[in-house]
Amino acid sequence: MWPVFRDGQAFKAVIAALVEPFRGKGITAVCGIESRGFLLGGAAAMELGVGFVAVRKGAGMFPGEKLVRETEPDYRKIRHALRLQRASVGQADRLLLVDDWIQTGSQALAVRELLEEAGAKLAGCSVVVDEASTDVKAVLGEFHALVGSDELGR
Repeated sequence: MWPVFRDGQAFKAVIAALVEPFRGKGITAVCGIESRGFLLGGAAAMELGVGFVAVRKGAGMFPGEKLVRETEPDYRKIRHALRLQRASVGQADRLLLVDDWIQTGSQALAVRELLEEAGAKLAGCSVVVDEASTDVKAVLGEFHALVGSDELGR
């Protein structure tokens, strides 16, 4: 992913492709998970003309009341504590989660729970690379991916 961020035209094309299915769908903010989700999500929010909501990992600086969820183990068998500032979302919010890659979906599912606890709704999820199961994608709202991991020829 890092070379895409360095190439302005490629980065612009990726962001446009990530948000295209969600234009006109009432998205009030885009959320992204630290760290590449901050880059993609922030750019996607600007593209849609809405705000950005950060979801932090670990215990870094993050003022105010926070909602916290521990994820199920990820593809490396690591659990993450995801944090959302309580005041960053409200009941009228419909959020789009943007990230670079979804494998197990553990982080996306935890974000959905955080948003629901705050009274907001996860309207959908848009990722660059999809490796998640159909069951996971079914509970993430509208799901969009630019490529499947099987298309990468790794």
